[in-house]
Amino acid sequence: MTDSAGSSGFPTPEVELTHLLVVADTEVSRRWYESVDNPTVTFAAPPDPDTVSAEMIFGVPNCRAAYELLKSRGAEFLTPPVEFDWEIRAFFRDPDGHLFEISEPRGR
Repeated sequence: MTDSAGSSGFPTPEVELTHLLVVADTEVSRRWYESVDNPTVTFAAPPDPDTVSAEMIFGVPNCRAAYELLKSRGAEFLTPPVEFDWEIRAFFRDPDGHLFEISEPRGR
């Protein structure tokens, strides 16, 4: 994940970013996001890191390489990369407890 000049290899132009937001009722949430302005919202870190309502997913070309690079930079992963038929993925949190995933699709 390092180019010939030795510079950082994450993120690369191939990395895709997905933001996953968990909602109770998809239709109600869709209408809300289409029509409601809510200027009184306060941003805060997650109060409980084991309860997730949002996640950032980085689609990477090589999950294991991204895992090793991010781990060497200090990322603390919940598990090493896990293989499924459709993807290889691994999860880590930022210092505030926000959940991140690196995901390598398989079988494209």
